[in-house]
Amino acid sequence: MTASVHTNKSAMIALQNLNTTTSRLDSTQKKISTGLNISGAKDNAAVYSIAQGQRADLSSLTAVTSSLNRATSIADVALAAGESISDLLNEMRENVVAAMDPSIDEQSRKAYNDQFQALMRQVGQITQSAKFDGANILDNSLSAGINFIADADASQTINLGSQNFKIYSSAVAAASASASTPRISLYKDDVLYLAAGTSASVSAATAILGRLDTTIKSVNSALGALGAQAKQIEGHLTFVSKLSDSLTAGVGNLVDADLAKESARLQALQVQQQLGTQALSIANQAPQVILSLFQG
Repeated sequence: MTASVHTNKSAMIALQNLNTTTSRLDSTQKKISTGLNISGAKDNAAVYSIAQGQRADLSSLTAVTSSLNRATSIADVALAAGESISDLLNEMRENVVAAMDPSIDEQSRKAYNDQFQALMRQVGQITQSAKFDGANILDNSLSAGINFIADADASQTINLGSQNFKIYSSAVAAASASASTPRISLYKDDVLYLAAGTSASVSAATAILGRLDTTIKSVNSALGALGAQAKQIEGHLTFVSKLSDSLTAGVGNLVDADLAKESARLQALQVQQQLGTQALSIANQAPQVILSLFQG
């Protein structure tokens, strides 16, 4: 081996090894600090690209979840209102049947009529108040219902159908008053008491009872449809949540660092760095030997 003060091969080799160790140590420290085995495209371009694509889908699923949660809230409000209306209709039926009794006096008949009218107004108020975030699927303002996004590409939707619980005047034909058939067959001007006499009042109450029974069946059928749609939305929301968890786990499998291994690697590289520094120091002292050759 040539002794030279210009070229120190041992020092160069030691420096190369030290640089390699330092680079690996920096990489390990980055993995430990970020918790990621692949934190950028430079680490692994192909895997990073795949992971970013999955992250994009995860972000979109967040929007899907938000849309479905809104659908759930709208459906819950509509169901709560519909169930209250169903209970009120049952109370109204009680008043109608009581008003059909020919033995009661005029004062009692008027009292039943007043209570019937109050309950009908309450039905109308509930229908108009059944809103969430400005959406009402009971007052026929949204005849086609509402569509909510169901997948990350927004290419599929889930429809929450609208129901017409409005009460129209008898002067307005229900068929032409609305784009959808009203669920309530009663009219705002229905009365259980007629001044023409008891028989007329009983006949009016009998006619109202027939339409009220139809209304009760129709409303309960509508509630069944709303309940089925709400259950479908709830089920899809559960699926989206599971899909989101699966995608998160998949991205983790691609890019997450094994911190137990990285911790062990850190310890080893720190020792290697110290040894490399000592080796470089020893190699740098080699030219000093040449001085002894020229000492007298």
